[in-house]
Amino acid sequence: MKKYRKQDFPVEQVRRFLEPGPIVLVSSACDGERDIMTMGWHMVLEFSPSLLACCISSGNHSFELVRRSRECVINLPTVDIVDTVAGIGNSSGAQIDKFAHFGLTAEDAEHVDAPLIAECHSSFECRLHDDSQVERYNLFIWEVVKAHVAPRPRIPQTVHYRGDGEFMVAGKEISRRRLFLPEML
Repeated sequence: MKKYRKQDFPVEQVRRFLEPGPIVLVSSACDGERDIMTMGWHMVLEFSPSLLACCISSGNHSFELVRRSRECVINLPTVDIVDTVAGIGNSSGAQIDKFAHFGLTAEDAEHVDAPLIAECHSSFECRLHDDSQVERYNLFIWEVVKAHVAPRPRIPQTVHYRGDGEFMVAGKEISRRRLFLPEML
């Protein structure tokens, strides 16, 4: 195995290596208003019920919409709309309707009022499961109540933010199923 020679690195930049997963678009709606935000700070907490957590800054326009409605849709975009993803992240829903401005199609969800984004590979309808960390950390814990996933491509080319305006695209899939116990898959 290769050994790496390491050097000091600024601690405020470690997120460039540890971002938890693909960039997602969080859609929300409340009291006749809707919004989309670009987000990279999320994580899986539990399999069943399916729990996800995400950090939404209180300065973000979507914060109040999701806090008041207690629901959202977490949408998974692919590399083909990365410029739109960046544009959404660099604009405010307080000033523009991001669906109209970026030419995205809002579709009705089945269990929440927030819209699905038709141009995204997957959409996960979420209801607030636990708000105990919102005041202190802006951390929302969601339960996925409905999942919508395109059958193709089976492995979508997702984008992962590395900071400083740079992204990386999900790479090739490798399997190590033979190394796992069946109950651990």
